Amino acid sequence: MNRILVTGATGFVGGFLCNLLLSKKFCVRGTLLATEKPTSLVDGVESVTVMPLGADTQWCNALEAVDTIIHLAARVHIMCDTVADPLTEFRNVNVEGTLKLARDAARAGVSRFVFISSIKVNGEENVTPYTPDSLASPSDPYGISKWEAEMGLHKIASETGLEVVVVRPTLVYGPGVKANFLNMMKIISRGIPLPLAFITNSRSLIYVGNLVDALATCSTHPGAAGQTYLVSDGEDVSTPELIRRTASALGVPARLFPVPVSFMKLVGKLTGKSGAVNRLTGSLTVDSSKIRQELGWVPPFTMEDGLRETAGWFIKTA
Repeated sequence: MNRILVTGATGFVGGFLCNLLLSKKFCVRGTLLATEKPTSLVDGVESVTVMPLGADTQWCNALEAVDTIIHLAARVHIMCDTVADPLTEFRNVNVEGTLKLARDAARAGVSRFVFISSIKVNGEENVTPYTPDSLASPSDPYGISKWEAEMGLHKIASETGLEVVVVRPTLVYGPGVKANFLNMMKIISRGIPLPLAFITNSRSLIYVGNLVDALATCSTHPGAAGQTYLVSDGEDVSTPELIRRTASALGVPARLFPVPVSFMKLVGKLTGKSGAVNRLTGSLTVDSSKIRQELGWVPPFTMEDGLRETAGWFIKTA
C-alpha cells in the first residue's frame, strides 16, 4: 500500500488532505511537533513526532517505508512580522528545512515529493493571469523563500531522480480558515458597511476541498513528475462580488457603498496600509488549465459549494 507522509498534517489544509487520502485508502503518516497532541491529527493517521522544520530536522523515523511526501509544513506569511530579519527566518524554515527533507527523502528511497508553494512566487498583482511559465517575481520574504525552495527542489530532483511536483495555490478558503478571509466573514456577518462597491478587480481563489484534491492527484499521476501547477476554483470574482456571495452564503445582506478607488489608495498611502488596499482593489488571477489538461483534474467543488461550506462552519463556530 502506498504510504504518504504529510508534513503540516495538523494545519488547516493538512486535516482536509489527510481525510481525503484516507478516503482513497492510502496509508497516511502525519508529522507532529513535540508540543502537539496526537489527538490533533485526523483519526486513522499514523503519527510521527519531528523537530520543528529546519536545516537540522531529523527525518529518519518519519521517512521509513514512505513512497510519497506531500510537504505542507512551512513558516507561513505573516502580516505584521516582528522578527528582526524576516527573510532569514523564512529561509531557515521554508528553504533549508524543505531541502533537508528532500535530500533525506531521496536517500530513503522516497519516489515523489509534492511541494505546496504559493502564488506569491509569481507576484502580488497582475493584468493577465499568471501561468506556470510566467516569470517569478516574489516581492516579500515569504514568496522569496518559496521560490528559492522550488529552485532547490528541482536541483535535488536533477541530481537524485526524486520526482518533484510544485503546486502554487491562490488564496485558500474553507472551514477553519483564518486571517483575512475569516476577518472578512466577521465584518460581513456583523452588517458593517464596506466602501468597496466601485472596485472592478478580478481575483482567483481556491476552496480547500479543491486544493487537497489537486494535491492528491499530483501525488499519484505519472504525468505530474517535474511539473509546476497553478490551481484555483476556475472562477474569478471581484472583491465586491466575493462579498456578495459570502453574504448570501451567510444569509445576511451585503452592505457595500461606493468610494473612489483612487481615494482608497490615497488613504492607504497616508496610513501605511497600501498593501492592504492593493489586495482589496488589485487583480490577481491564474490560468489553471495546465493541471486540467495534463492530469485531467477537475475541481470537485464549485465556488458556491466552497462558500456555503465555509459559511456553515463560521455560523456554527461564531
